[in-house]
Amino acid sequence: MILAGFVQPASAFIAWQNDGKQLELRGLLRGSGVMIKNPDNRFFYNKQSLAGVAGSGRLMLDAGFGDHVTVEVHAEQNYIPLTLQSGGSNLATLRDVERSDLLDWSFDSRRSHLLIDRLNLQYSAGKVNVKIGRQPLNLAATFYFTPNDFFAPFAAQTFFRAYKPGVDAVRMDIQLAELSQLSLISVLGYRTDPFADNGWSNRVDAARNAYLVRKSAVYGDFEWAVLAGSVKRDGVVGGDFQGELFEWLGVRGEGHLLIPDQPGQKRRLELSVGLEHRWENSLTLRAEQFYHGGGATAVAAYNTAAQGYYMARQYSALGASYEFTPLLNGDATLLYNWVDHSALLALYALYSLSDESELAVSATVARGARPTAGRINSEFGLYGTALSCELRSYF
Repeated sequence: MILAGFVQPASAFIAWQNDGKQLELRGLLRGSGVMIKNPDNRFFYNKQSLAGVAGSGRLMLDAGFGDHVTVEVHAEQNYIPLTLQSGGSNLATLRDVERSDLLDWSFDSRRSHLLIDRLNLQYSAGKVNVKIGRQPLNLAATFYFTPNDFFAPFAAQTFFRAYKPGVDAVRMDIQLAELSQLSLISVLGYRTDPFADNGWSNRVDAARNAYLVRKSAVYGDFEWAVLAGSVKRDGVVGGDFQGELFEWLGVRGEGHLLIPDQPGQKRRLELSVGLEHRWENSLTLRAEQFYHGGGATAVAAYNTAAQGYYMARQYSALGASYEFTPLLNGDATLLYNWVDHSALLALYALYSLSDESELAVSATVARGARPTAGRINSEFGLYGTALSCELRSYF
């Protein structure tokens, strides 16, 4: 109720400009309640049913110094009970996005965190733009399955994507022509540290660094890009495309071939292709197919310790969104695992309370063979049923 009634002008609460210098401060408050019902399995879950509340505040600063230099800082303070952080799972690790522990401070036995989510300096002059520091990196062209988004990707069933987590990186973008760009990206990696506030060490681990080169250009109605480099010493060669056919059908695709650094491991292909269309009545439909070369072709080969969100080799996603009224929007996403034939349905409704506050309600329902003892019988059969309600207030 406090968040819903916290009405302020939609513009930044502090904005200042003088002699080529400028500063803007904005904020976001979030409060949510969550209920989860997990499968009845003591091996995978320590709680079959759980409920709790969480909250966070984000303060955002953007500053400019002349025509070339800008600074971005995002600080976040949150409170999330440990049971909600793990979802009641015995296998969950309370670990944040891979980034230095130096800018993360936990309190109350890791229930509360004060962290710097973004802290970067950007220099832009002519055709060159350089950004140094903690920043979000988005290399995705598709929406649900994003194999080329190596750094803090969103899960396919995530609806609120306004603030992608930042990683410690350097990025240089060079404009080669009017519709052509070359990007050089370097991202620091860190060792895991269970005693650190965010689960990662504050010392750089060279073996986990990433170095990527991406070149993009527009030909016809499509943007095309090629990508090459190394991620955690594994070679990566790939690309992406996005555009429209017949000025009606949106087409997207991305993928890469991963060449393992360790001998004896096989190369694997990660590929996602999607179609989408938006009608004049606001109805939007999306469909994507994902080939996960690192995934298993049989349930018996599933590995809960595998990196990434997905265990199997083949997935499909169907999504729909619709504006029921100018104040109410709805979204739905259906994920299907072709190896074990399990599915996950995610529903989302967003209602605008005012120009600067909104109410979001989401639910997920899983279908698939439930686990027995320590045996996985389907991927989405491991998921519980969840319902959440969140109030957001911008200022």
